[in-house]
Amino acid sequence: MVSPSPNEAFQAADLKTLRSPVVSGQTRPEAWRRLQLKRLSDLLDRHEADILQALRIDLAKPELEGMFEIVALLQELKITRRRLKTWMRPRRIPVPIAQRPGRAQLIREPLGCVLVIGPWNYPFMLTFQPLISALAAGNTVVLKPSEHAPAAAALITRLITEGFPSDVVRVVNGDGSTAAALVDLGFDHIFFTGSGTIGAKVLAGAACHLTPVTLELGGKNPAVVLDSADLAVTARRLIWGKGINAGQTCIAPDHLLVQTSIRERLVQALQEERRNLYGDDPLASADLSCLIHDRHFQHLEGLLATARAEGRILFGGECDRQRRKIAPTLIEVHSDQDPLMAEEIFGPLLPILTVETLDDAITRIQQQDKPLAIYLFGGDRNDQSAVLQRTSSGGVCFNDVVMQKGVPELPFGGVGPSGMGTYQAEAGFQTFSHERSVLSRPFFLDIRHRYPPYTLNPAIFRRFVS
Repeated sequence: MVSPSPNEAFQAADLKTLRSPVVSGQTRPEAWRRLQLKRLSDLLDRHEADILQALRIDLAKPELEGMFEIVALLQELKITRRRLKTWMRPRRIPVPIAQRPGRAQLIREPLGCVLVIGPWNYPFMLTFQPLISALAAGNTVVLKPSEHAPAAAALITRLITEGFPSDVVRVVNGDGSTAAALVDLGFDHIFFTGSGTIGAKVLAGAACHLTPVTLELGGKNPAVVLDSADLAVTARRLIWGKGINAGQTCIAPDHLLVQTSIRERLVQALQEERRNLYGDDPLASADLSCLIHDRHFQHLEGLLATARAEGRILFGGECDRQRRKIAPTLIEVHSDQDPLMAEEIFGPLLPILTVETLDDAITRIQQQDKPLAIYLFGGDRNDQSAVLQRTSSGGVCFNDVVMQKGVPELPFGGVGPSGMGTYQAEAGFQTFSHERSVLSRPFFLDIRHRYPPYTLNPAIFRRFVS
């Protein structure tokens, strides 16, 4: 599969063409929306093997991990088809007595033509999920796949060209300058998944046109492990969460905050579970994905070299530069000034810090940027309540990692530096819809007191309307 070449420049005239079906009302009927969902569903059915192959080429994803992306899309399509009529239905709003007889309602209508900028780590799931929501809401869409996953981008281009008319969905390929040019066109909404650094540029570019933006970013997601946790299960889930897609998952656990009393036992359990999941030679495991490109590998290799020189690698550290693979690695960290704590790792390196109590862990979390996810292993309901009440994050998961993304009807998104806006199921439909307020009033009962010259006593008016 060859890398996609950049398309001819997407111009304002092209955007006008894609807006035209929305402006004309063509995309409003439920039948039109269901047709687009069927088109995408048919593409997934016909090209499942191609999708898995593209993921192997770009990320060396094992087949089951590749299937995660396909299954997530099938779930999204199933829920959207089942609930679409309900989501589209106007919602009645109570009318105050002073405005009766009258009828108020909220109508969810399409925004227009929207831009979806996809990422490279889950290039199909995180590009097509917002596409499903956008089409269900009656929009037309421009997709900008990531150039860092060229096999996936080429396949996305082929699938969309094969399955959709060019005035419904179009793909534009290119690098960051292409994305910036698209942002500057003034779409009706921009949905971006990626790093906070690029997300800030998207937001700044969209501000010039007052374009609404959804940002799905990431962050340094902490995993807190208390002394009441089942250490074997905890270790298995942490190694899995850090190893899946080679740690290149926005909601992967970024670092561990572990009670001092169980540190050594947890380290042993983590090492044992790494052996169980990836064998004695993890780099030889067919279930370990690769890093996306040489630059990312070299960045993580540099962090690893510093930790190795300081004797802080507790286990792991194996690297294969040619295949861009790094084994899941546990690294001891003593302060927040450590280079491993400076930014989201986005790889299979797992720093471990000790805390004395849950309160200490919460204090550390409060001092960091709001993450996309917080994980807590062990503790009771009071401990869980303390995490919910004293921290802020995109989501929280107790006694597991990553799995919250797999709940199809649970809204997914960040807060503050980890993102803005949510999607999945109805949340995605809302993101790509405008809720239009409508009030209908009859001509009769036209009360004279509302018009000048005003004769109604203000005190009577206040008492009547309140």
